[in-house]
Amino acid sequence: MSPTTVLSTGKREQTKLANRQAILDAAREVFAELGYEAATVRDIIRRTELSVGAFYNYFRSREEVFEALADDGARRFRPILRACWEQAQDFEGYLRAAIQAYFDFLADEHESWQARRPPGERHPHVSMETPEMERVFEEVREAFTAAIERGGAPRVDADYLTAACIAIAREVGERMLQRRPIDTVAAAEFAVRMILGGIPNLPRVREP
Repeated sequence: MSPTTVLSTGKREQTKLANRQAILDAAREVFAELGYEAATVRDIIRRTELSVGAFYNYFRSREEVFEALADDGARRFRPILRACWEQAQDFEGYLRAAIQAYFDFLADEHESWQARRPPGERHPHVSMETPEMERVFEEVREAFTAAIERGGAPRVDADYLTAACIAIAREVGERMLQRRPIDTVAAAEFAVRMILGGIPNLPRVREP
């Protein structure tokens, strides 16, 4: 492959990334202003310099764009979550740091989303399932598994424990966003106490 071809290919990829990001940025604004239910693909396209055909090169529907926004939020949160594990001294320290970081992240995302969105509209970083959210799940499960193997956490089912912790964090986080003022510290304390208070009653996993 010639240098000219390499440069051309690289430029095309950069253009694709830029176009995709332009659509996501426009969609974020449109969903915030009009609400998800009222927004249309055409509304999103009008906020970009792209054609209708160009839009459909990247997304097949409004729903796909919304999912991509949710996926983007999870992707940006993963390094924060990883840092919580790297800095944690023990299982409880990781749990507290991770949940507090998640609630802080939610509140920050919500602040810009809430500024213009219609009342009652769902936020794209709360309850959807996307590939990046699956990676978040795996990251938490690996951290829990490591803590259990080190003896720093009760020997319970790490898969169920991860699912339960994420479910509690999601539900408490969603309710937190509906309150005024938004208190991430109180919400995190409640979620952590709920999780830690329930762990002693969970069935233990047998030693291999």
